Amino acid sequence: MATSDQVTRTGAEPVAGPRLRPALEGLPAYRPGRSRAGAIKLSSNESPYGPLPGVVERAARALQDANRYPDIASTALAEALAALHGVSRDEVVVGCGSVTLCQQIVNAVAGPGDEVAYCWRSFEAYPILVTVAGASSVQVPLVQEAYDPAGLLASLSERTRLVFVCNPNNPTGTALRRDQLLELLDGIPADCLVVLDEAYREYVADPEVPDGSDLRAGRPNVALLRTFSKAYGLAGLRVGYCVAGPEVATAIRRTQVPFGVSTVGQAAALASLEASAEMERRVAEVVAERRRVRDALVGLGYPVPPSEANFVWLALGQRAAEFASGCEARGIIVRPFAGDGVRVTIGSPAENDAFLAAAADLAR
Repeated sequence: MATSDQVTRTGAEPVAGPRLRPALEGLPAYRPGRSRAGAIKLSSNESPYGPLPGVVERAARALQDANRYPDIASTALAEALAALHGVSRDEVVVGCGSVTLCQQIVNAVAGPGDEVAYCWRSFEAYPILVTVAGASSVQVPLVQEAYDPAGLLASLSERTRLVFVCNPNNPTGTALRRDQLLELLDGIPADCLVVLDEAYREYVADPEVPDGSDLRAGRPNVALLRTFSKAYGLAGLRVGYCVAGPEVATAIRRTQVPFGVSTVGQAAALASLEASAEMERRVAEVVAERRRVRDALVGLGYPVPPSEANFVWLALGQRAAEFASGCEARGIIVRPFAGDGVRVTIGSPAENDAFLAAAADLAR
């Protein structure tokens, strides 16, 4: 009988199975936030709110056309996003969540022998996507839980094709301010693409943290990533977008999987844009809760840097796994990063109260 890695042929000895890429052996696995029945889930940076008003109805109507392929270019949504950012339609690429657009971007600019730089710890998908593309990651350590512009610039070489800047950074929540970002962008060669990954931009309260859209003028090597998964509450429908110069945007489209964004997702995203006032109200509530949660944690003695995202970061180092286990034992699921810290999503006020009670108990 053939084993899982062998095939038998009549009258022949077993032969080896298909050859797989050796690089995949050491590929880190993306680990989503865990959940457990009956527990409060604060591990995935999801919005505590459901879809915005009007979204479910619009999505349901779109579902009636589920027998038809979606608009491959997400035309109506792309046009609305172009108007929102004050750019031309050909500068917007809609994708299946911003993480898929990250993959498309890496595939468009980097391959074997090339390097992709970013600070670490940052978005978990970066090293996975770079490795799959056959390129090499250059990981620059965070400084005080934040991106290090000087360190990133020092890491660049003639092989660097792409720099990811996660701002605010996931999982630490810290954000670079205008002067820091300008220092970084001005120091990166024009033939190296810079991606400002702003999945959490809507939660930024510090006026010194700029909107990436304002930094693209005169910089054709700067692209912007956004998502509908966080503030807009559409994590389950997978819709994101990239704003980039026409040449870069065209290259990104060439690496896309056809029909990656569903008709339902496109309709829901469009309806979400029309409910921006309610989105902003909900964001304001999350920001207020973020401030309350951080102040309480700092008061308990936990090291928590200021956050501009919809989560807080407890820089617990080697105590991260123990803290997460203690929270789970008390019915709260958080996201530990072994040896570094714990990320905790801002939930509803009641959920946050339950987490703070667990944190206070563990602090004792």
